[in-house]
Amino acid sequence: MQCYTELTPPTAVTHSLSLQLIPGQGNNLAVAKTSLLQIFRTKIVSAEVEVPENAARRAKTAANRYEDRVANDDDGLEVSFLGGDSLATKADRANTAKLVLIAEFSLYGTITGLARIKNPRKGAGGDALLMAFKDAKLTLVEWDADTHNLHTVSIHYYEQEELQGSPWATPLNHYANLLVADPGSRCAALKFGARNLAILPFKQADEDIDMGDWDEELDGPRPVKDLSSAVINGASNIEKTPYSPSFVLRLSNLDPSLLHPVHLVFLHEYREPTFGIISSTKAASNSMGRKDHFTYMVFTLDLQQKASTTILSVGGLPQDLFRVVALPPPVGGALLVGFNELIHIDQSGKANGVAVNPLARQTTTFGLVDQTHLNIRLEGCVIDVLTADAGELLVIMNDGRMALLTFRIDGRTVSGLDLKILPSEAGGSIITSRVSSLSRLGRTVLFAGSDEGDSLVFGWTKGLGQTTKKSRTQDLDMDLDEDDDLDEDDDDDLYGEEPKVRQQTVAVAASSKSGEVNFRIHDRLLSIAPIQGMTYGQPSWFPKSEEERNSEGVHSELQLVCAVGRGKSSSLAVINRAIQPRIVGRFEFPEARGFWTVYAKKPVPKSLQGDKGGAIGHDYDTSGQYDKFMIVAKVDLDGYGTSDVYALTAAGFESLTGTEFEPAAGLTVEAGTMGNDGRIIQVLKSEVRCYDGNLGLSQILPMLDEETGQEPRVNSASIADPYLLLVRDDSSVYIAQIDNNLELEEVERDDKTLVSTKWLTGCLYVDTSGVFAEEAPKKGANPKESILMFLLSASGALHIYRLPDLTKPIYVAEGLSYIPPGLSADYSARKGTAKEPVSEVLVADFGDSTAKSPHLLLRHSNNDLTIYQPFRVKKDAGGAFSKTLFFQKLPNSTFAKPQIETGQDDTTDLPRFLPMRRCANISGYSTVFLPGPSPSFIVKSSKSVPRVLELQGSAVHAMSSFHTEGCENGFIYADIHGIARVAQIPSESNYAETGVSVKKVTIGEDVDAVTYHPPSQSYVVGCNITEPFELPKDDDYHKEWARENLAFKPTLDKGILKLVSPVNWTVIDSAEMEPCETILCVETLNLEVSESTNERRQLIAVGTARSKGEDLPTRGHVYVFDIADVIPEAGRPETNKKLKLLAKEDIPRGAVTALSEVGTQGLMLVAQGQKCMVRGLKEDGTLLPVAFMDMNCYVTSVKELPGTGLCLMSDAFKGVWFTGYTEEPYKMMLFGKSASKLEVLNADFLPDGKELFIVASDADGHIHILQFDPEHPKSLQGHLLLHKTTFNTGAHLPTSSKLLPLAPTVPSPDASRTGASPDAPPPQVLLLASPTGVLATLRPLSEAAYRRLSSLAGQLMNSRQHVAGLNPKGHRMPLASCPQSGVDAGIGRSIVDGTLLEGFTELGAGRRGEMAGRAGYGSAGEVRTELEGVIGWSGFGYF
Repeated sequence: MQCYTELTPPTAVTHSLSLQLIPGQGNNLAVAKTSLLQIFRTKIVSAEVEVPENAARRAKTAANRYEDRVANDDDGLEVSFLGGDSLATKADRANTAKLVLIAEFSLYGTITGLARIKNPRKGAGGDALLMAFKDAKLTLVEWDADTHNLHTVSIHYYEQEELQGSPWATPLNHYANLLVADPGSRCAALKFGARNLAILPFKQADEDIDMGDWDEELDGPRPVKDLSSAVINGASNIEKTPYSPSFVLRLSNLDPSLLHPVHLVFLHEYREPTFGIISSTKAASNSMGRKDHFTYMVFTLDLQQKASTTILSVGGLPQDLFRVVALPPPVGGALLVGFNELIHIDQSGKANGVAVNPLARQTTTFGLVDQTHLNIRLEGCVIDVLTADAGELLVIMNDGRMALLTFRIDGRTVSGLDLKILPSEAGGSIITSRVSSLSRLGRTVLFAGSDEGDSLVFGWTKGLGQTTKKSRTQDLDMDLDEDDDLDEDDDDDLYGEEPKVRQQTVAVAASSKSGEVNFRIHDRLLSIAPIQGMTYGQPSWFPKSEEERNSEGVHSELQLVCAVGRGKSSSLAVINRAIQPRIVGRFEFPEARGFWTVYAKKPVPKSLQGDKGGAIGHDYDTSGQYDKFMIVAKVDLDGYGTSDVYALTAAGFESLTGTEFEPAAGLTVEAGTMGNDGRIIQVLKSEVRCYDGNLGLSQILPMLDEETGQEPRVNSASIADPYLLLVRDDSSVYIAQIDNNLELEEVERDDKTLVSTKWLTGCLYVDTSGVFAEEAPKKGANPKESILMFLLSASGALHIYRLPDLTKPIYVAEGLSYIPPGLSADYSARKGTAKEPVSEVLVADFGDSTAKSPHLLLRHSNNDLTIYQPFRVKKDAGGAFSKTLFFQKLPNSTFAKPQIETGQDDTTDLPRFLPMRRCANISGYSTVFLPGPSPSFIVKSSKSVPRVLELQGSAVHAMSSFHTEGCENGFIYADIHGIARVAQIPSESNYAETGVSVKKVTIGEDVDAVTYHPPSQSYVVGCNITEPFELPKDDDYHKEWARENLAFKPTLDKGILKLVSPVNWTVIDSAEMEPCETILCVETLNLEVSESTNERRQLIAVGTARSKGEDLPTRGHVYVFDIADVIPEAGRPETNKKLKLLAKEDIPRGAVTALSEVGTQGLMLVAQGQKCMVRGLKEDGTLLPVAFMDMNCYVTSVKELPGTGLCLMSDAFKGVWFTGYTEEPYKMMLFGKSASKLEVLNADFLPDGKELFIVASDADGHIHILQFDPEHPKSLQGHLLLHKTTFNTGAHLPTSSKLLPLAPTVPSPDASRTGASPDAPPPQVLLLASPTGVLATLRPLSEAAYRRLSSLAGQLMNSRQHVAGLNPKGHRMPLASCPQSGVDAGIGRSIVDGTLLEGFTELGAGRRGEMAGRAGYGSAGEVRTELEGVIGWSGFGYF
């Protein structure tokens, strides 16, 4: 069988919601990405707003930065990474709202709705989050501060058969479920199925007594609230069950006319829960001439009696209405959104509407104000309140354009609507894709989630002048910290009157018109969804360029290129599994074993010292300075360790002589600065040396124990000014402190435990965030900085000391070596529980310039990493610090590479343990580097969890940060081959949000296909743009078409083929298709171009469709292009290639939907209409058909197993066809078919040794595994394909796939296959891509591996707690409506869920050992070895 593993998380945002989920953090943002839930908070930072002219000047400076280089090193080291003076440019700075991730949760279900449920107890906690899932499931969750996790309050299912109604009703999953919540959080409603409405009531406090509008002067003294009814036995009944039993209403029982509901929403300003709904007694149909048969009705609910009352009904509405938007006061009522109009209906039923395009006149006779000159389409638009007081709404259309909707209010009634398109100058075009959700983060900040491009956080201002710039900044800070006034409860009567508020808002609306609204992007969430196609190619550079020479050995063999996004957000996503460093300098340095770059103050001459000893001049200050010195630990050929120092200058770096730095003192263990950068500290094995800013020796601190006379040697060191921690080879620790005279002195170890305990490792950490503070910092206050010492004992206990107090530890966790999922001071494991050895402990800040947070990093003996996140739990006042600090284990399924035994002597050049290296700023990331055989960065951005990303290249045994003018915020490292490189992490790539390196190249037009052309090393992209469609004027049968003159024309796609150079990712050539001709597929095929010489050539084949309406037949074309070499344009050497048309074949019947190579003679397989035809390219430019196969409806994909003639065709409605092609004679034969009622989007082969499986994916997200077996008795001699199993991927339905080989050096589960011959074909894996941005793999497993992993997955499913109470097994089972894809021969087997297997690393050491034994493994190490070949990017070393 197979194993399904997701490589990247979903990135398409489908839902978002602003709520106060976590107490004390203001508004949180909940973002749903189909099966991933992320919780963010907002943070205000001062960020640069790039000025266009400065950006151009900076780019020009960067291009010329390294042209002139000077190398004046005594050792002959190239110093090309040091640049000269850079041009100083200034950018405008403005306060910006940024997102900071708090937690993320992977769910076993597809989120279809989010709703905010306010806590009825004021100040008693955060809001609850109500989530809706497919197939009518609801889950209510709250934030649990004690576990730093989501707590499931209740689960509700409404998928019973008795709720489905008539027996001929379609399955439940065919309907779109809708979740809405009452603004007062009194209830929530889930519309599911055809006409079912589930109501979930929530308990409220006593509203009649606790009234917010009580006036003591008029109403007398406020009554005293009787708490006896609300609190029983000291506990509130709301706390036990915050909800009442839910019930289901039939919409037809509420009103007989609710036969075809369209949309509903709960309304504001009503005392009882009240919702408005659009419905009709007839189904909407444009072809039957129906008009204005929709009705808007308002119902109020009686939750006690489970009944409803109709209070409003407005009929005769246009049939293109699709959404109801509830409007808060002062406007009130509801806004009905249609394709061509906007209609407002107030609480009395008065309607005001506006037509936004000329088509509204033809579709409705409803009275609308004429704004048809706007010519906009409202399909798929999103509307939210921009300013409630002014009555302004923001409308974002499906192409990203924005419009402002304002209401004209006369007294208490709305008299009209006005819609205005926002110009690009005001930021009206900052959104480039369709918006799926819109949420308010504050009064002037919104979040636009998109499933077709990047999601944006953007803010707006009212065109304020310079005098009000400061006040705008202050308002932004205030708005994000306070709750939104829109969600306040309104306890008014059924038609509550607020005349004072309304009069005030009218004045505000009048004054707000003086300023124009301006929008600006604040932050964005990366998205690689939807993935339209994918290919792979080789990285390219300009020939013989320095970049090409420098990148040797540190770039991947291939890169995965995906066509992502839609419309203006369409891009090419260049994906690598490892960080591809940008090399600034490369040189031979075989003796290097360690790098440390430092900067220090020069000693201040007495003549420059003032009365108080203050220094004057930049040379005596280190703030914002570049690194000045580099200390290098070396090992010569004889194995003798030395250390050298180099000076870094603007012209280069040179070996220093004439200083008091002594190279022969020994090998450097650690180096840094102390004393406020006044001293350079060099830690050697036997002593510690202190130097001043001129490398003058000021102090030597020997490692001599005066009591015993022994000289323990230093194993590791950690520096945190003003403290120094040394861990020595006798398992003792040495703590030193630098005083005001810049002298190091040992700190007395008053704690006897500190002296007597054997210590393995330790580190110092400067706490700037207040996580480890004695008292949690108050909101808005800056946390007090403190220095902590973390020590790991030989018994596996973690001790934390707060320096300088060494009398006793403030925190002791005895159970760290058990690697528990949650670590606390009182954690205890069962007797006999296995421990996992830890070789290094490090606490470091991870993050970027927006937000950093501390994490505890554990390094194991096999270089695997365990990451813990500390958090505090508020306890009673005066509680011990150890009772409030907890550590939560974060998911990390990345396995380190094993040490490669080369059998050479250079493997013994690693003389010591290589500690992890903290780096404060590497290309903007606060990160940690892991050296050794698996060099990796632990990278985290403000919007992600920590990710372990490998550094491309070989093993690394020396690394340090490197910050100079020529290489800002870079790093220097040396590998085992003796090559030292100065490098930077490319800033144009994103690493942390997806766990891989993603570089997006904007195309700006809808990309439907992409392919790579190896001979020219370029990419060919098939794009489609929309153009206005006009009827042909010269049609003989329709003379009236010549007189037609439409201002609002329909649009059709037109294809453009683009040639993209991967050198700088620019479009260098393009070829336009005919009008109304759409590109459907683009492939690189190895075709025969000469019948006489049988010459083969890699050519580009393009399949298109020409469609001019439903009343005309669809035609197609097959184009064959070559890429020819031409003379490049001046200054653009990459433009030396052009597209050259070789053949064009007209297909009179049907579109060309898929292309593939076939056979061994250089022919192509063309899916054209209802046939699949084999064609050959002739020298006269025609495509000669030689064989064909009749198909049924629409071919979605054709694949051939290379070189075998075995072909696979998938039909959009009729399943999968397995055929064979022979060349003598030319013939196509049908071997077997699947069931005829299978909607297949994509199909591919998956070979497994001598077995061949067929993988088909349908429109519901199922993966069907089929097999051709003519010997099976039920297959009718092979005519019916055998159905092995069906696996549900949820929303991540695979729409494209690539069959790729596994790298042979990576262990795979098939290595244990018995009887495998050495001549067996290499194992292959299927790479799948989905519209949600998920990349996944389907790997074949041996029988033994499948049994073990299935057992392990079953144990993980039953033993772990799953978020929101979802069932992993039920999520992966096929839907009840899933058709049978073939003859059932699966014997109850299923595909192994790799997502479940990734949870094995999150267990404790003892639990892992127990599960390994039950699953048939000898130890947890064997499980790790098998998982290493199954989950993650294992086997894709070439990426």
